[in-house]
Amino acid sequence: MRTAEIRQRWLDYFASKDHAIAPSVPLISPDPSILFTIAGMVPFIPYILGTQDAPWPRVASVQKCIRTNDIENVGRTTRHGTFFQMMGNFSFGDYFKQGAIELAWELLTTPQDQGGYGLDGDRLWVTIWNEDAESADALVRVGVDPKHIVRLTREEIFWDTGQPGPAGPCAEWHYDRGPEFGPEAEGGTVDPGGDRYLEIWNLVFDQFVRGEGRGKDYPLLGELERKAIDTGAGLERIAYLLQGKNNLYETDEVFPVIARAQDLTGRRYGAVAEDDVRLRVVGDHVRSSLMLVADGVTPSNEGRGYVLRRLLRRTVRSMRLLGVEEATLQHLLPVSRDAMALSYPQVASDFDRIAQVVYGEEEAFLRTLSAGTTIFEGAVGRARTAAGTGSAVLSGEQAFALHDTYGFPIDLTLEMASEHGVAVDETAFRSLMQAQRERARADALAKKTGHADTSAYQQLHATLSGETGAPVRFVGYTDTTARTKVVGLLVDGVPAPTATAPADVQVVLDVTPFYAESGGQLADTGTIALEGGALVEVDDVQAPIKGLSVHHGRLVDGTLTLGDAGTATIDTARRRAIARAHTATHMVHKALREELGDTATQAGSENAPSRLRFDFRSGAGVPSSALAQIEGRVNERLQDDLEVTDRTMAIDEARALGAMALFGEKYGNEVRVVSIGGDWSRELCAGTHVRRSGELGLVTLLGESSIGSGVRRVDALVGDQAYGYQAKERALVSQLSGLLGARPDELSDRVSSLMSRLKESEKALAQLRQGQLLAAAGSLAAAPQQIGTTLVVTHDAGDVASADDLRTLALDVRGRLGEASPSVVAVGGTSKGRPVVVIATNGAAREAGLKAGALVRTASGVLGGGGGGKDDVAQGGGADASRLPAALDAVAAAVRG
Repeated sequence: MRTAEIRQRWLDYFASKDHAIAPSVPLISPDPSILFTIAGMVPFIPYILGTQDAPWPRVASVQKCIRTNDIENVGRTTRHGTFFQMMGNFSFGDYFKQGAIELAWELLTTPQDQGGYGLDGDRLWVTIWNEDAESADALVRVGVDPKHIVRLTREEIFWDTGQPGPAGPCAEWHYDRGPEFGPEAEGGTVDPGGDRYLEIWNLVFDQFVRGEGRGKDYPLLGELERKAIDTGAGLERIAYLLQGKNNLYETDEVFPVIARAQDLTGRRYGAVAEDDVRLRVVGDHVRSSLMLVADGVTPSNEGRGYVLRRLLRRTVRSMRLLGVEEATLQHLLPVSRDAMALSYPQVASDFDRIAQVVYGEEEAFLRTLSAGTTIFEGAVGRARTAAGTGSAVLSGEQAFALHDTYGFPIDLTLEMASEHGVAVDETAFRSLMQAQRERARADALAKKTGHADTSAYQQLHATLSGETGAPVRFVGYTDTTARTKVVGLLVDGVPAPTATAPADVQVVLDVTPFYAESGGQLADTGTIALEGGALVEVDDVQAPIKGLSVHHGRLVDGTLTLGDAGTATIDTARRRAIARAHTATHMVHKALREELGDTATQAGSENAPSRLRFDFRSGAGVPSSALAQIEGRVNERLQDDLEVTDRTMAIDEARALGAMALFGEKYGNEVRVVSIGGDWSRELCAGTHVRRSGELGLVTLLGESSIGSGVRRVDALVGDQAYGYQAKERALVSQLSGLLGARPDELSDRVSSLMSRLKESEKALAQLRQGQLLAAAGSLAAAPQQIGTTLVVTHDAGDVASADDLRTLALDVRGRLGEASPSVVAVGGTSKGRPVVVIATNGAAREAGLKAGALVRTASGVLGGGGGGKDDVAQGGGADASRLPAALDAVAAAVRG
């Protein structure tokens, strides 16, 4: 049974059991505390925690997930993969243990020709909490062998959030794969060793309220008023069971990539264990990269982009270790696309954009490998210099720098070091890597505490929702001022009944005209004036929990008390300027797509007063001519004075209308659609806008630039700032016209003429310097230093235009010395502030064991750098130009032996 069919059977089965079907959210997590969607329950966390009401009593999904915390195990076990699909069914106050167990048993054991998975019920084992009699009874009733029900302690089988709140026992379903996979379960465990008992489905019963405590040492304070079910079944695990494969890498969605990698490398899967690991890494990482880029992730040096970059680089590295040094993703990625398109058609429809990002990153990393090789050889040269006559060792710090700074994988460093006869201090390297991981874990832990930090807001949200049905009523789309009441007050993040000026406060109002920062739009500022005389100057508004606007400000006068009534007023001039920028952002987005194509999708934005920043996906820079076209199109539509409207509708209706959505954003069942000029521009958006495009006045694009692999950024000014910018440009043009004695329309030609003359002068100067340099060839060849039978010429040429000039001089001098005697020519110079050395040897010198590559490494080591080349001519360099005479002397000393 193909993986896509297993997936569809899950959805069809639960749809037949009256479950709503929720589409997979993107891999970019909707939870701001984590980078990726790492579990099937992530989209449903607000409903499980009770911070939001679920829109359905029961729901099912197949969720795309990414986990890379154990990336080193990928390919080495049957269970570790970075991309996986988690099938889940959820109940919020509907069915509970009995219902969840009945559904699981029925789907797993129903014959395949009747819509089930057809697993043998006699081979199912279930682990439960040793105090969960209800689950034990339900399991026996559906048909699970009582001997296959394993009871575990709370420490082994309980779920919680790590803080006070929902908690409950689990029922973990395992499948016995047979004795060929490991020993039989004995003594109350289903993990006796090997891969025999495979966990395929976990049912989590959110039953209790837990108290304070560490680990699993906490009290259970009572049962939840509204219990929930949260389950997760691994699609890949069920797939390799049903397909009769040994692991997830051999399933129909992964192995085609491995098969293509076999063709490219000539290695056979199953022949050599270490080759198998590398082939499995390639199969897994290519699929993960495909899915990440499809969901809007692009390579970078931090966050999600760094994870993607690491996956792609590990793929390139693995192919290199399998013997292929050229680009291969152009052959592998289309195979993964074809395997995944049955379940995710967008990987096919959006493949041109995906491929552009992936191939560009591979090309960049291959260049990194080339540059890293030079850095590596420099490090090896320094290690040899430091070792003297002893064994050279590349330090852990040098190996770590190659890995961390230059993206040079440690496996590649070890491989190349072995080829050079140099050891690597792996222990020190691993220690540095461990320290880096610990820092990363500490940072991740700090980010996770964001859940705990919002506990006061969660409590307030729950209280207000219970009283009014909605925590805060936002009226800012139509009103700039509102009568309101203080319903929440925090001082330094701690709930307080009152505050006295001066104080920094966080205020929650029952009604607010203030827009909380979201969707790239900056928050409103303004004032809250209370009837008792207190005055709060609002500097920022945030929504730590959906629907709860928290006004951050300074209490500058009076005493503020919970329950105070007053008036909230926003800064209308700022609001209008931001609204102009936000509408302009939508127009720039539309014009970009008209000019560059539909792949130029939004990757982020910021809408500030009279200024916008728009990030979009593109593998190449935007030509200035195209940028001018985009700016012209925006201002043309602006002058058409298009109507700007907004309407709330069902998300399916919005999609049917063609409304654009932003990658990574989580949308509810109802969305707000902002349209400009009817159907010219239509986007899902919760921000504030002008009523007509003519209110923008003018939009000026300042330029575009790269902010990461496959992502570009446009900055623009709107309204008053755009007019001011144009006025400054006119003044500059006038000044240049005066300096050059030309009319404005003649400036381009005049500047081009001046630049051409400057280049011609620079070229003539370079030729003059080269002539002077080469003129020394005769005198250098006429007076060589004789060391034994070898003729040696060393020469410091001073400042040179490039290393090519030194190479030409060295070869000229070598040719003049002839082949009668061994000869070595070492020429050095300084190019752009850095020392360069070129060494050339004739045939007789090479026969005597004097090779240019070895000699240049000696010289480069003195310079604090590296180098390499062939036996007859080689080039190196370093960082310290003052050491050039010493480097040339070191060459002579090496010849002397």
